[in-house]
Amino acid sequence: MKMKFFNRQNSRAGVALIMVMIAIAVFSILAAALWFSMKVETHLAQRADNEQQLLWLGRSGVEYARWILSQEAGIAGQPYDSLNQIWAGGPGGPAETNSVLTGISLDDFPVGEGTVSIKIIDLERFVNINNANSEELQQALTLMGVDADSISVVSDSIQDWIDTDDDPRIAGAESDYYQSLTPSYYAKNAPIDDLSELLLVKGVTPEMYYGGSLTNSSTPQKPKLGLGNSPDQAPDYPFGLKDIFTPVSSGKININTADTNVLQMIPGVDAATAETIIQQRAGPDGVDGTEDDTPFRGINQLAAAIGIKSQNLSRYCTTRSSTFEVHVTAKIGDSTREFVATLFRNSGTDIQIVGFYWK
Repeated sequence: MKMKFFNRQNSRAGVALIMVMIAIAVFSILAAALWFSMKVETHLAQRADNEQQLLWLGRSGVEYARWILSQEAGIAGQPYDSLNQIWAGGPGGPAETNSVLTGISLDDFPVGEGTVSIKIIDLERFVNINNANSEELQQALTLMGVDADSISVVSDSIQDWIDTDDDPRIAGAESDYYQSLTPSYYAKNAPIDDLSELLLVKGVTPEMYYGGSLTNSSTPQKPKLGLGNSPDQAPDYPFGLKDIFTPVSSGKININTADTNVLQMIPGVDAATAETIIQQRAGPDGVDGTEDDTPFRGINQLAAAIGIKSQNLSRYCTTRSSTFEVHVTAKIGDSTREFVATLFRNSGTDIQIVGFYWK
């Protein structure tokens, strides 16, 4: 009897120990869950606070860009905008060495608890698509190597997309065509706000817009036969519409910042002339955006260099840019946000923000 009593006591003690261990395990799980919940809430609160701070950092980056562009416009002896200047990420022209812009950085500029990096692109290095006529559109498509059969379709359709009437051009398209698609939509019949709208236009393919070709095609490609593409060959464009056009600009091309393809959009400028322009503005080393650049100071200087009358060039060209796209990268710790703004510079003291959004 004594032995049995002793075993019963041990049994009760064992059960109690198991219950205690279960209770400890349950409380540990609850404590871990509470800790995790508090950590998540803290992280979310921190993230929300960072988002607000990133927004203000983005706005600060835009204001920083406005200040740089205003100072750039006021520098004496520099009646042009070029790729070697500080706003464009260059080392700075001769007239900038003694200005307030000397030594500033566009990368990781400290603001409060974070940093800001900015990249400024002038939009006068492109052609304004809302002002482009048939000849200019067809010239761009020809430079890209678009098949002759597609050039008229794309050119006419882009103009139909922009104009205000519902009458299609010979090879173009208006809302009745787009309504037959799935999904259906209407022709805009208004100026393009975002260049990616071109992807909605009849005849415009992603390859035509971005440049290049389909990378997932398993069909063997046939060689090109002169201009355009041979039958069954996937298009392979050296550049895209996005590399030539912009929906916002003054409408003139800055000869100091435009690339060789855009320069060939100027009437009378072919590939050889475009190369001459770039070689002259790039200086002895032949590279744009370096210390020895020799930008054109005016249209008369360009006219003398390429043998085209200045009054003809002045309709299409400029040495000053007035519209700029600013890309801002704001960072706080591990949090990063990208912002994009469009600025219009009327003068050094009048720079307006005409667009602002974040990615």
